[in-house]
Amino acid sequence: MANILVVEDEKNMREIIAEYMGRGGHKCFTASDGVEALMVLRQDAVDLMILDIMIPCLDGFSVCRAAREMSDLPIIMLTARGGEEDKLRGYDLGADDYMTKPFSPKVLLAKANALLRRSSALPADTVTAGKISILPASRKVCSDGQEIALTYKEYELLYFLMSNPGQVFSREQLLGRIWGYDFEGTDRTVDTHIKTLRRKLGGEGRHIVTLIRSGYKFEVAE
Repeated sequence: MANILVVEDEKNMREIIAEYMGRGGHKCFTASDGVEALMVLRQDAVDLMILDIMIPCLDGFSVCRAAREMSDLPIIMLTARGGEEDKLRGYDLGADDYMTKPFSPKVLLAKANALLRRSSALPADTVTAGKISILPASRKVCSDGQEIALTYKEYELLYFLMSNPGQVFSREQLLGRIWGYDFEGTDRTVDTHIKTLRRKLGGEGRHIVTLIRSGYKFEVAE
């Protein structure tokens, strides 16, 4: 069982989502606006957040940004707008997945369960390459001795690439492995996350190599 926060201002939709999460064996907290959502995050142990973009007081983007400063919990954003730029903005702020309204509550539950499984499957061994080290048990990442704050998806992407050094992965392969094959978005999401990872890793970001028309690989050779 996980603690799931449902942030949705439409009462009927909020209750439907909470009902389906409950059917999946999860405990639900609910919030009808952005301010209330942040209060719940500060007061309760939340394992995953389902977050509508168009909510009062603080919109979903603002809540997502603030939540990322407090936690790396998985975040699924809900939107009535299917535009690519909105989705890319959400991913850039740290969202892990998107669902466009109208959607199937069963699919939403399946996505939530998949993210919860991934976030709880923490290997024990430390992974190192160059001056980068990952401690999976605590999801801690250090670059050149400095701890680096990564979002959930940034961490998953870096861990996957570092665990498969020298192997080239296409954008489509990375989408399938990190975001899931039911991901609602484009391969530009991978590019955005790679760009952010390189920036956060500083000089060590050079290990993430772009191969034109092929994809990305983690190169350990100096």
